[in-house]
Amino acid sequence: MEKFADIPYSRPDLILFKNQTIQLIEQLANASDARMARQALIEIQEMEKNVDTMVTIAHVRNTIDTTDTFYDQEMTFLNENLPKLIPMQIQLLKALLSCPFRRELEADFGSQLFINAETELKVQDESIMEEKVEEANLRQAYQKLTAQCTTLFKNDHVNFYGLLKHMEHQDRGHRREAFLAWSALYATHADELDRLYDQLIAVRVRMAKKLGFDRFTELAYLNRHRTAYGPQDVASFRRQVLEIVVPACAKIRADQAERIGVDKLKYFDESLLFPDGNPEPAGSKDQMVAWAQEMYRALSPETGKFFDFMTQHELFDLETRPGKRMGGYCTSLSSWKAPFIFANFNGTSADVDVLTHEAGHAFAYFTASREQELSEYCHSTNEINEIHSMSMEHFTYPWMDKFFGDKAVQYRYAHLCQSLNVLPYMMCVDEFQHIVYDQPDMTAMERRQVWRDLERTYMPWRDYDGVEFLEKGGFWMQKQHIFMYPFYYIDYALAQMGAFGFYGRMKTNQADAWTDYMSLCRAGGSQGYLELLSLAGLSNPFAEGGVAKAVSHVIEEVSGSSYRICRSETEGENG
Repeated sequence: MEKFADIPYSRPDLILFKNQTIQLIEQLANASDARMARQALIEIQEMEKNVDTMVTIAHVRNTIDTTDTFYDQEMTFLNENLPKLIPMQIQLLKALLSCPFRRELEADFGSQLFINAETELKVQDESIMEEKVEEANLRQAYQKLTAQCTTLFKNDHVNFYGLLKHMEHQDRGHRREAFLAWSALYATHADELDRLYDQLIAVRVRMAKKLGFDRFTELAYLNRHRTAYGPQDVASFRRQVLEIVVPACAKIRADQAERIGVDKLKYFDESLLFPDGNPEPAGSKDQMVAWAQEMYRALSPETGKFFDFMTQHELFDLETRPGKRMGGYCTSLSSWKAPFIFANFNGTSADVDVLTHEAGHAFAYFTASREQELSEYCHSTNEINEIHSMSMEHFTYPWMDKFFGDKAVQYRYAHLCQSLNVLPYMMCVDEFQHIVYDQPDMTAMERRQVWRDLERTYMPWRDYDGVEFLEKGGFWMQKQHIFMYPFYYIDYALAQMGAFGFYGRMKTNQADAWTDYMSLCRAGGSQGYLELLSLAGLSNPFAEGGVAKAVSHVIEEVSGSSYRICRSETEGENG
């Protein structure tokens, strides 16, 4: 395999792919024995890998530079033509489910393959091809809009991510100035973002109606293969977070205000954890990658092999720059069983979080792709995938001194606080989407009011210092998942319960915790959500008391930390 930048791209021949796949589907349907059926299925998956790899290369290069016209045009082509494969996909699903050798295939691959196929059949239909194209183009338009938003701050042209670093500045006036620039940048484009979201809601609702669902929420849950739980279970989970986590976060925020020396915590104060500044990584991007390589070699033989592979083939794009898509993600080049990590380094501790969180995703794929014969099993559902990533953040705690030196203890405390503090926000994002898709005809301003009411429920400490755009509910616009990946965000909260479960076990028996983590990674998506939790020795977050069980030891650790209200010699300069 070449380095990622040197991999040649060629537009996949989707007509040839379709014709060859249909021939293999017919072989699967007409197989005379289990061996022939199995071989046809494997060959179909191999062909899908080739197309998927080219699609991934185009996607990554488009997000690395949204102004590159070639890859912008490639994504437009793919967005418009991939949905045309839906009839072929339906044909494959039906052939698989009706295969006379299903019992033998289940013995080889397990029942999850067929559970997935049954779920997919409920959400795939030729009638929604046009809507699929429209949704993909709207998502691409959102990415281009937000990637190209910049403003002048302190004589520097910066994007949203560039401003976030300034919002961690020790000087309160500097933080507030950055906050005002950040909120103004969103306010400037709010009408465009509202229009895009209006269109996304409409097209998603049309898809749901065409498929026979009462509301898009039902379709969204099936799109995410949520077969083990539904909206009522998630509502119960949100209630537990409200009862257990929100009061703990309110106390953490009160401690934070006292620690940094402010009478009332404003939104632009929330990112500053310590009066003498947050822990920041000491090295350049290349130095941090080198430290990460040392860390993963020390953590385990498996992670060492994985990260050596990543660096050898330069499977990263880490630094923020104008025209680059916001956020971070991990994807995969399935032809080479190779993960790829995309990020927007901005000089804060979040850069290290990328090297643990996204690397957790990458490691899980790297592991499963070498264990699972079916490419479909190389990933699980997102509630499991995010356990891989969030748990890796905790497993790498012992090596944080490489990045933060004598502030490593501060980093670990801050990381735990932030892992708790983000949970109420995740509840806002999730409940907001349930309300929006239950009432899809709401106006933009009504949606903003819904958001502001949810903030007051789950984040009662939130104070926007009188900024009208945010006081009236504009903050929801900064979450790209709401636009791009509907109903995804709750997966992080569910997964954090699993990650806290692993972290609690790490503190008593690290070796056993790592063994179970490896079992989870190796299993990929070969089992269902609840079965994988059981395999890893993790509890069900929906069960009554499940949230308290997962988070209590973290709340106790944070509450007992010497950094809870520790003041430095710089006390008072933020008042």
